[in-house]
Amino acid sequence: MKLFNALLFISLFGLIISCDKKDKKVSDSLKPLSNNSLERVEPPNWFVGFKDVSLQLLVKEDKIGNSKPSISYDGVSIEKVNKARSENYLFIDLNIGKSTKAGKFDIIFTFDDGTKKTHTYELKSREKPAEDYIGFNSSDAIYLITPDRFANADISNDIGSRVSKANKIGESIQFLKENSINRADDYARHGGDIKGITNHLEYINEMGFTAIWPCPLLTNDMLKSSYHGYAITDLYEIDPRFGTLADYRELADESRKKGIKLIMDQVANHCGSEHWWMKDLPFKDWVNHQENFENKGALITSNHRRTSNQDMYASKADKKGMADGWFVPTMPDLNQKNPFMAKYIIQNSIWWIETIGLGGIRQDTYPYPEKQFMSDWAGAIMKEYPNFSIVGEEWSYNPLLIGYWQTGANNKDGYESNLKSTMDFAMQRNVVEGINEKESWDKGLVKIYEGLANDFHYTTPKDIMVFPDNHDMSRIYTQLKGDIANTKMALSTYLMLPRILQIYYGTEILMEDFKKPGDHGLIRTDFPGGWKDDTVNAFTGKGLKADQKDMQSFLKKFLNYRKNSKAIHDGKTVHFAPFNGTYFLFRILEDEVVVNIINKNDAPITIDLKRYSEIGLEGKKLKNIITGEDFVWEDKVVLSEKGSIILTTKK
Repeated sequence: MKLFNALLFISLFGLIISCDKKDKKVSDSLKPLSNNSLERVEPPNWFVGFKDVSLQLLVKEDKIGNSKPSISYDGVSIEKVNKARSENYLFIDLNIGKSTKAGKFDIIFTFDDGTKKTHTYELKSREKPAEDYIGFNSSDAIYLITPDRFANADISNDIGSRVSKANKIGESIQFLKENSINRADDYARHGGDIKGITNHLEYINEMGFTAIWPCPLLTNDMLKSSYHGYAITDLYEIDPRFGTLADYRELADESRKKGIKLIMDQVANHCGSEHWWMKDLPFKDWVNHQENFENKGALITSNHRRTSNQDMYASKADKKGMADGWFVPTMPDLNQKNPFMAKYIIQNSIWWIETIGLGGIRQDTYPYPEKQFMSDWAGAIMKEYPNFSIVGEEWSYNPLLIGYWQTGANNKDGYESNLKSTMDFAMQRNVVEGINEKESWDKGLVKIYEGLANDFHYTTPKDIMVFPDNHDMSRIYTQLKGDIANTKMALSTYLMLPRILQIYYGTEILMEDFKKPGDHGLIRTDFPGGWKDDTVNAFTGKGLKADQKDMQSFLKKFLNYRKNSKAIHDGKTVHFAPFNGTYFLFRILEDEVVVNIINKNDAPITIDLKRYSEIGLEGKKLKNIITGEDFVWEDKVVLSEKGSIILTTKK
């Protein structure tokens, strides 16, 4: 009986303690939130319902490393607290349970002397299923934009609007280091912004584009040349000179209404030297060659030997020189071998996908970071978003290297990138050389023919991105020496290839860089009509020259046809070896056949069409996509002038 009473007492005591704990937990959860904020907690919020239930918070606050954090919220537990070299950081590993509900809670940081600091954190609900984040593909034509140079819709943010605070004597503080506008200087800021893109979505849509890729929009608080966006100083903030997070979300939402995907340009390899953490680096290896930087020694830049990623003979010194060197002296190389840095970058990408509702990511300087990290980064994103798309910039003219980075590649070293798309710099150059060069056995159009033959090497050729030019190379019109017919031949070829297509803003109006070929500032010229007092307006056509209007019309007609062409999106590709200065390329799907005829001859030439009889077009009526004229495929065709002819069987 005594034993029974003792057991009963223990059970009742345990029940009381259990109830007390539950009551305490309920009581804690009902406490009003502090709504306090520390200097930084990143990611600034998170989401419930991810496959990966882990979350790592970077906490930045004076001497926060001397505190112990605690959280009382159903479904959220602290797994580990990691101290950094700097006492101003903590890295908190959380577990977000599968059944955790969205909501806010306080993170309480308790110091040894009993003082406390709090930060209110929020877990948000996801807006749509992960499967509904659909990326770009071969049906898309992407409009690449340098935002500072496209359109200035909000002059109030031209020098950055973060001037609301004041110092102790009441003077306005200018937070951004480059805070002036000078459109006469190719390397200064010109004032283009996010609203400038949003306000011209109708133009972009009418031109036939289905996706937009703005160069980076995050804060670049650098001393000069911050306009391009690739020296990021805050990975969670929209540059105030471009607008706000709300502006960026509005761009995504308004684009989506028009069936246009928004692609974010991200940089995992480096940051800007004025990044906030460069003044207080959390670990001794947060960036590569950190000791040199902290001791004000020589800054070691990359050797840029990208082939060392694949070269089985490459020395360790070359591999390290490539991966660890800073891209340029003002762009510190992030050390993805540090697990906290790696987690930070992965979470940052996912946060932007979820917060904005992105339709893709373009990853800058893809071969430069640690390649295993890049595999992990892409893999983490694709695991959460199986229908998403990422394209990586591999500036190589070697198809072997381009193919190496595509997921599913049969790489000898076993490397799996998890990267759906790479950039086809090889085919970009092949088309330019093919049209520029005088015809011979191994020069001219054969460059296009043999270049396209390299597709056997790629896992999925149609998932590779091709382009006439971009923000880092001479304009296509300049590359083709100001020859309009040649430019049309090149553009028609790019639009016909089994590829994802990207076009740089201004290509449609023959923007060029003849005065200083290859000069980045000149390449990224202001789009006419994007500024209130512009005398020429390419959005409306006002003031454009006849040649510019003609090219704009040419691209508009072909892009809008391409938008609905299943043959170009997914069809079979058949081409014939160049013949007498001509090149015939066919795209075929069911009863839709599209043919691009390239003719480099200045004098009229007659071509025997029986050479192409296997396509089965004999006697069929086709339509010229550009002129609308009918064309009957008979025994021969007379090509009266140099240029491209694009025909379709589609009515």
